Amino acid sequence: MGLRVNPTYRQRRFGAELRKMRERAGMSVADGAALLGMRQPQLSKIEAGRTGMSLERVRTLAQAVGDMSGAYVDALEGMAQDPGKGWWSRYREVLGPSYLDLAELEAGAVDLWNYEPMYVPGLLQTSGYAAAVHSGSYVENPQSVRERAVEFRMERQKVLVGERAPRIHAIVHESALRVHWGGRTVMRDQLLHLIEMSRLPNVTIQVFPLDIERGAFNHAFMVIEPHVAELSTVSADQLGMSEYVGDQEVVGGYRETFCKLTELALPHIDAALAPEARRAKDSLGLIQHILYSLL
Repeated sequence: MGLRVNPTYRQRRFGAELRKMRERAGMSVADGAALLGMRQPQLSKIEAGRTGMSLERVRTLAQAVGDMSGAYVDALEGMAQDPGKGWWSRYREVLGPSYLDLAELEAGAVDLWNYEPMYVPGLLQTSGYAAAVHSGSYVENPQSVRERAVEFRMERQKVLVGERAPRIHAIVHESALRVHWGGRTVMRDQLLHLIEMSRLPNVTIQVFPLDIERGAFNHAFMVIEPHVAELSTVSADQLGMSEYVGDQEVVGGYRETFCKLTELALPHIDAALAPEARRAKDSLGLIQHILYSLL
């Protein structure tokens, strides 16, 4: 089997988790290679995500550590067997690897915690809004690429209504809802779509208001949590590029930040709540106010 030139995030993460297991067992690369019956360079390539490892060897390494969670080891075995092919593979020749990595991570997620200061979250966008955002990007791409990117975003959204749909909790800054991407009609449709999406049992949406005394977080991020929390990832948006981080201290910091943002943001959209039942400013009321300004 040839070495991977550009391993995916999942493949790199699998290798990184194996390295953590080896180090937890107090073994050097040479020690680990001897335990697994391979040469040292081969183990280094596995830990870099450039090639895979058999289930038998994953179990051997886990046994050497001794006190590993069964769910964690099972998850690693699943990663070892996963071919990494899904609907997103169709876009490999058009879009960058970070797009594909995100779709793959979302497909295996149980919880998604998403904060967006500038845009409506991608999983909650209409096609018109997504097209306007891609057209207005500072990165110039051919029309055909922009159309495929919008198509890809619409495909991503299907995860929210699938058989194993993850829960998503999204916090959107008010400023993102006041920028008229694509014009007033497109923005109005987008705001109405947010209200409709909030009716799904697995979708929670809050708005972070402009008039709050404490400033909001300065960049977009999403905590992506699979069945085993130890394998959670943060997707952080820096200068328009997504960076994926699996270090659990970093992930924990983003979780804490998100929890603080939920406390500061307005109460979540509850489309079933009668207007007369609302006694304080909430996310739905603010969106309706912005909608009125778009008439």
